[in-house]
Amino acid sequence: MSRSPVWGITGWKNAGKTTLVERLVAEISGRGLAVSTLKHAHHGFDLDREGADSYRHREAGAREVLIASGTRWALMRELRGAPEPSLDELLAQMAPADLVITEGWKRGPQPKVEVHRPGLGRELMAPGDPTVRAVAADADVITDRPVLDLNDVPSIADFILDELGIG
Repeated sequence: MSRSPVWGITGWKNAGKTTLVERLVAEISGRGLAVSTLKHAHHGFDLDREGADSYRHREAGAREVLIASGTRWALMRELRGAPEPSLDELLAQMAPADLVITEGWKRGPQPKVEVHRPGLGRELMAPGDPTVRAVAADADVITDRPVLDLNDVPSIADFILDELGIG
């Protein structure tokens, strides 16, 4: 895996994964740690807009387009029929950080917190997945994993950092 410690946030659609990742990034980076994220999208996506120079480069057939400015840079790589890169391959592309949080990647090997809202009527993933180390829920849940209050982000951050041995 990556040179950086990796922890995943997983769960079913509309459980609140993105909100939890956003809040964890703010909490953990607020403690002075460098946090990066890696989001898995199940459908195609585009960061570019039609008509932009970079969009035109990609449409013309460029395999990679790097856009740079004084405040950020982004590299877009077109797979053009190549297989989707693995989590490890993507992590290897990232600069070192104190922590990389993944969103999605349900079947990835990284340890995870499952976001679960019993009111949505979906079953827990945790019983069949040993990589799920805890469940963050908004109601009581019966499981053999630690259950964390979904709204207590500092405690979820503490759990993740303690599990990874990050001070």
